[in-house]
Amino acid sequence: MADTFEIQGLHVNIEDKPILKGVDLVVRKGEVHALMGPNGSGKSTLANAILGHPKYTVTGGKILMKGESLLEMDTDERARKGLFLAFQYPCEVPGVRQSNFLRLACNARAGRELDVMEFYDKLGQKMKVLDIDEKFMKRYLNEGFSGGEKKRNEILQMMMLEPEFAIMDETDSGLDIDALKVVSRGVNELRGPGLGILIITHYERILRYINPDFVHILVDGKIVKSGGSDLAAHLEEHGYDWIIKDAEPVSAPAKGR
Repeated sequence: MADTFEIQGLHVNIEDKPILKGVDLVVRKGEVHALMGPNGSGKSTLANAILGHPKYTVTGGKILMKGESLLEMDTDERARKGLFLAFQYPCEVPGVRQSNFLRLACNARAGRELDVMEFYDKLGQKMKVLDIDEKFMKRYLNEGFSGGEKKRNEILQMMMLEPEFAIMDETDSGLDIDALKVVSRGVNELRGPGLGILIITHYERILRYINPDFVHILVDGKIVKSGGSDLAAHLEEHGYDWIIKDAEPVSAPAKGR
C-alpha cells in the first residue's frame, strides 16, 4: 500500500458527458506502465483527473497514493505529496525565470529552503543529461521554446523534483527522433525503485526507448486489455481496430416467436 498508486473504479465527466467509465489501475514504485488508446478514449482525461483539473468531475471511484485519497486534495497538495504530471502541451509563463521557478518548486517539494549551491550543482548535472544549455535557465519559463525544448524542460523538472509517481501525458507528442531520445534518456535515468511511472501515449515509438513493464489499452473510458511490452509492438503493427472490435458488447440474438 505504501508503494502504490491506485485508481479504483474511476468515473469522470466533462460537464455532463461521461468520459471515464470505471478505470482500474495499480502502479507500484519501480514499475513503468504505458497507457495507450485511440483518440477520444479518455487518456488525457485520466491524466487531468489525477492532478485535479477543475474541468474534470470525478463522479465515482477512488484515486489513492500510498493509501491516501487524492480526491480531497488541491492540485498543489498532490504535487507536494510526490505526484508529477508532464503535460502534453507545457504552458508558457512570461516573467518567471526558469531557475527561480525550479528552485521555488524544489523548496515546496522538500518542505524547506534548499542550499543554493547544492541546488545549482544538482541542476547542472541534470541539465547535462538532457543536453540543456545553461542559458535556458535565464529565460522565462517555456517562453519561445520549441516543442522539444518544452518537453525536455518538463523532464528536467521531474528530475529535480524527484516525485514518487509520475504521469507523462503524451510527452512524445511533436518530438523529432533526437528530442525523443534525449527525453527518454532522462526518464531512464530516473527509473528505479523509488519512482512509479505511467506513460500515456498514442504510439509505440517512445516505448522503444523506455521499455515498459506493463501496457494497458484504454477504449471508450475503460481499460479493455493489459499485457507486457509486446502488446505495444502488436498495436503498432495491427492498429486499434481489433481491440475496439473485441471491446464492443455483443448483442443478444433476438428470440424467435
